[in-house]
Amino acid sequence: MITGDLKSKIDKLWEEFWVGGIANPLTVIEQITYLLFARMLDMHENKDEQRKMLTGTNFAPRFAAHEQDYRFSHFSNLGADEMMELVRDEVFRHFRTLTLKEGGNRNDLLGEFMKGARLEIVKPSLLVKAVEMVKTLPLEHGDTKGDLYEYLLSKLTTAGINGQFRTPRHIIRALVEMMEPNPARGERVCDPACGTGGFLSTSYEYLLERYTSLDAVHVETVVNQKGELEQQPVFSGDQLNEYRKHVDTDMFHGYDFDATMLRIAAMNLIMHGIEEPDIHYQDTMSQSFSDRYPDASHNGFHLILANPPFTGTLDAEDIDPSLLKTVSTKKTELLFVARILQMLKVGGRSATIVPQGVLFGSSKAHQSLRQKLVEDNQLEAVINLPSGVFKPYAGVATAILIFTKGGETDNVWFYDLQNDGYSLDDKRKPIAKNDIPHLVTSWKQYRRSKGLPVDDFIGHKIKEQLNDTVAPMMDWTDRHQKAFIVPKADLAVSKYDLSINRYKEVVYQEEQYEAPRVILARLKALEAEIQSELEELEGML
Repeated sequence: MITGDLKSKIDKLWEEFWVGGIANPLTVIEQITYLLFARMLDMHENKDEQRKMLTGTNFAPRFAAHEQDYRFSHFSNLGADEMMELVRDEVFRHFRTLTLKEGGNRNDLLGEFMKGARLEIVKPSLLVKAVEMVKTLPLEHGDTKGDLYEYLLSKLTTAGINGQFRTPRHIIRALVEMMEPNPARGERVCDPACGTGGFLSTSYEYLLERYTSLDAVHVETVVNQKGELEQQPVFSGDQLNEYRKHVDTDMFHGYDFDATMLRIAAMNLIMHGIEEPDIHYQDTMSQSFSDRYPDASHNGFHLILANPPFTGTLDAEDIDPSLLKTVSTKKTELLFVARILQMLKVGGRSATIVPQGVLFGSSKAHQSLRQKLVEDNQLEAVINLPSGVFKPYAGVATAILIFTKGGETDNVWFYDLQNDGYSLDDKRKPIAKNDIPHLVTSWKQYRRSKGLPVDDFIGHKIKEQLNDTVAPMMDWTDRHQKAFIVPKADLAVSKYDLSINRYKEVVYQEEQYEAPRVILARLKALEAEIQSELEELEGML
């Protein structure tokens, strides 16, 4: 866990970056990421050197004989001006030339994302402070590294800009718990627009918690955001050992066309403890995705979790023709759903966040995509999200589509999530009302009622928020509830409109009002009283 002391160090360094002329939070995180990368390169070089001394095992060195000065352990002890010159001119050149070597490891893979790396820090004193902070971080512990990076990424929200890169973490966690990624089945999980890797890192956190035995849960006392001491569980993931190779090398896959995002995503996943995350610089909408990654672009994954970019359009020449055969449009939100359907294996499933326009858009492309989801696949759920979920960065109303590739739809489960535990204004302050625990448990109840396999595991954070509002079993045909089902036939009649308000039934209470003559008589009496008092006031003048 991140302690109050460590948080204060990060906050202080953040202020130093601001004073030093670097105000963009994404740039700050990127610069810290570079220094973390430098230290981790050195750490793993040390481990391999020690292993070679003890066992004689050879390895592909990350630093040649003439590059030993580029190691973090060396330049972190230099004076400010000397450190600045070496890091700016030599260390970053070394970053840019790193490539995956035969026999290399995860950190060499990160070299693919360092080709455009540049040191944005121009003040030697700021570089020294940043290096000193990175030098004190407890990077030897996977759980602490993950918490550290989560705290850094949270700055994207508190800084007030670039928040579009970060999906609210509690929304991500709810989707992960509903979709239940499972390493025991050899599942491959993907995010085709991964950004900072939030869906992938949260999926790994879920696995750590899900696959930790009771006696392997540790409790640490930490300082919460209110400055109060509280106990938090730390999950070791001891029961993941038999699946560790799959988890480390083939379970998590991500694509993005923003090099900055990829650097942060790759480091984020490694900091969480995934040995070799499969992260690639790639526009998944383009023909080159199918050409370069044929196994990934078609029938490649068991689970896709995504909040892809939306409300944008693409140049028709840049769009993979196979997508246009599925849905003839330039709108990114429709094309991404079509691509996700292609990327899933038959029987694979997805939870994808879309703007609500996808649910009710009247264009031919909108209708044909919804028809394809319902008629040619299993559209399982539509979850309505309040429009304030992405504030203060966007007020657009969104929804979550949960679907499985192949088969056919019988009923679609709708859920009206009205509160996510935070105010829906720009401040997004924590509030008591929170439908997320009810959403997760209701979804599990619904799947259980259909005789589908359900993992009874619920994460500790959601357990803490559970209350008696979750009924043992609900009548899913009652459309007055938060959750209800709609038969496919009803959807077809409505041109596959998936907006919840079309199907939800609202109970209106009859209001009793006085007869108009009675109200009019009261108004006349009131007017007469006012007139009388005005005449009395006039007599006093």
